[in-house]
Amino acid sequence: MIRIKARAPTGRAVLPTVWGAVAVGYKLGCPLAQQDGLGARIVTSAVFFAVGTGLIFHVRRALLRELRLARRVARAAQNVVLRPLPPRLDGIDVAAAQLSADRGASVGGDLYEAVATEHGVRVVMGDVRGHGLAALGTVAALLGSFREAAHDEPELGRVLRRLDRALARHLRERARAEHPACGAAAPDNPVAEEFVTVLVLEIGRDGELRVLNCGHPWPYVVRGVRVEQLSCGDPLPPLGPFPLPAELEALSCGRLLPGESLVLFTDGAEDARDTHGRFFPLPAALRDAVSDQPVSPQTVLRTLFGALLHHTAGSPADDVALLVLRNGRGRGTVSCPGARGGDISGSAARARSAPTHPQPTTHR
Repeated sequence: MIRIKARAPTGRAVLPTVWGAVAVGYKLGCPLAQQDGLGARIVTSAVFFAVGTGLIFHVRRALLRELRLARRVARAAQNVVLRPLPPRLDGIDVAAAQLSADRGASVGGDLYEAVATEHGVRVVMGDVRGHGLAALGTVAALLGSFREAAHDEPELGRVLRRLDRALARHLRERARAEHPACGAAAPDNPVAEEFVTVLVLEIGRDGELRVLNCGHPWPYVVRGVRVEQLSCGDPLPPLGPFPLPAELEALSCGRLLPGESLVLFTDGAEDARDTHGRFFPLPAALRDAVSDQPVSPQTVLRTLFGALLHHTAGSPADDVALLVLRNGRGRGTVSCPGARGGDISGSAARARSAPTHPQPTTHR
C-alpha cells in the first residue's frame, strides 16, 4: 500500500497572508491612504506595487520549486523504466542514450534494453508511436516483458511473441481506462491505431547475429572505418495493428567480429531536419565518428549526438535513441557486472538551448 503524505499549506500561505494584511491595513488604517492628493496616491500605488511584486516573486519561487521536483521525479522514472545499461555485457561493450523531443522532459517514446543471458546478449530497440509522457506506459510494458522473456525463452521468435502479447494487453487496459464508452477492440477506438516498431537481436558467443525486425530501421555495422547498413530481408509489420506470422524464425545476419560495432537507432535520428529541411546524414556522421581508431562506443555516442543537435539547432522534432554495441571479446579484459553505464538524455536535453556543437557527457 502506498501512502502519500500531503504537506500542510500553512507555511507557504503565511507570507502572502502577511503581505495582504499589510496592504489592507494600510488602505483602511493609514490616514495617508484616505487622502486624494497626488502625493498620497503615489505612496499608495508604491505600497500596492511592492506588495504585488512580492507576491509575484513568491509564486515564481514556488513554481520553480515544483518544477525542480517534477524533473527529479521524471529522472527517477526514466532510471526505472529506461534504466542505464552497464558498460560491458558478456564481452560486448555498450553505450546508449535517449533524447526526448518534449522540452524539459527526460523520457520519451523510444525504448532500448540489453541483457546478458545464457542464449547470448539479447537486445531490443523500439519506437512507440508518439512521444513524451503519453508513451511512457507502453515503453514500460514492453521493457518489462522483454527483461523476463530474454532470460526465459530459448528462441528469439518467442521473445518477440511475448512482446506482442504484452503490447496487446497494455493497449486493451489503456483503452478501457481512456475510452470506457467504446470497446477496447472497436476499430474507431484511438488506441486501436497505436503501434510500435521493434528490432530484437541476439549476439551469440561466437558473434553470430540473429535478428527479428518489425518495421524498425536496420542498424549500421562499423568494420574499422567502413560503415554498412545491416539488412537481412524485408522487415515484418510493426507490432500492434497486425498479428505476427504463425512461423516466426530469427534471421541469421552474419557475425559481429571482435572490434566491430553495431549502431542501433530510432527513426528520429535519420528523420531529424535542419532549418532548411535537410535530413540528418547519419551514415556520414557515423563515418566521421569512427574515422580515428580506436574509438570507444561512448565516444561514438557523444559524437553522433553532438552532430545531431548541431544539425537541428538543438531542437529535434522527434525522440531519438542510439545504442552502440562493440564486440570487445578476446581483448583480455574482465567484465564488471556491478559497473553501470548511463544515459545522456539529460545532458543532451540541456544542450538544446545551445545552437553550437554541444558535447553531451556519458556517465560511467
